[in-house]
Amino acid sequence: MNLLPTHYQLALEAAIAASKEIMRIYENDFETIIKEDGSPLTVADLASSSIIQGFLEKTEIPITGEETEKSDFVNRAEWSECWCVDPLDGTKEFISRNGEFAVNIALIRDGKPIFGIITAPVEQQFILGSKEIGVFIAHFDDVHVPSKWRKIESTEKMNDPIVMVGSRSHKGGEMNQLLHKIEEISPNYESLCKGSSLKFFDLAEGRVDVYPRFAPTMEWDIASGQAILEALGGKVLDSNTEEPLTYNKSNLLNPYFIAYTKAAFQKLCVD
Repeated sequence: MNLLPTHYQLALEAAIAASKEIMRIYENDFETIIKEDGSPLTVADLASSSIIQGFLEKTEIPITGEETEKSDFVNRAEWSECWCVDPLDGTKEFISRNGEFAVNIALIRDGKPIFGIITAPVEQQFILGSKEIGVFIAHFDDVHVPSKWRKIESTEKMNDPIVMVGSRSHKGGEMNQLLHKIEEISPNYESLCKGSSLKFFDLAEGRVDVYPRFAPTMEWDIASGQAILEALGGKVLDSNTEEPLTYNKSNLLNPYFIAYTKAAFQKLCVD
């Protein structure tokens, strides 16, 4: 049985091959350089990017991503589809060796993320999904055995107390508004911290209810997680407009956002 269309399968194999190379580097000594924007870069970022590009070029769908040369918006505006790639999401976590890093690949169509893959290289797991095929979690070893993939269903109930992945230190106007809503329902809510897009594993499986982000992120940080969460009925919303995040914009920087499971969205935003 082949669950995925060919180009999705290529993206999955790309993410896993890149993850394995990242782990090979992670388990040895490596150097870190600082890019012009002040963010760190390692040979693992570059190796992963090269591997993923090699796979995705076969799909003939253009690519945008953290370590990919960016096309001018005048060209990107003509794209109906593109891959959105973070070859090593959580480089700082990689450098600190805390294990909380990931690989993100999303397919964007008309500005919307329609399919996403996130790998957890240390755990050798992947999560992928779209509205058409559903959401699945599996081990790298089972990449070609979809019968062993575990299907994730929509989260119908929130945790009690509510669990938010983020930091209590990120308080301010928008965060305080969210905390007020949460405290009305769950005064003793829990707050957790986790690096990179690994948060979306927890959101997808219902271990976490809400993920607010009132700090800068780029499109490739979130696109795959949004595709997966939306496939489960969840939302990733601009904190100001309360509209879903969009992609392949002229400015690839995301607005501040809040990610909700289906149950959390219905309780915090609809009720």
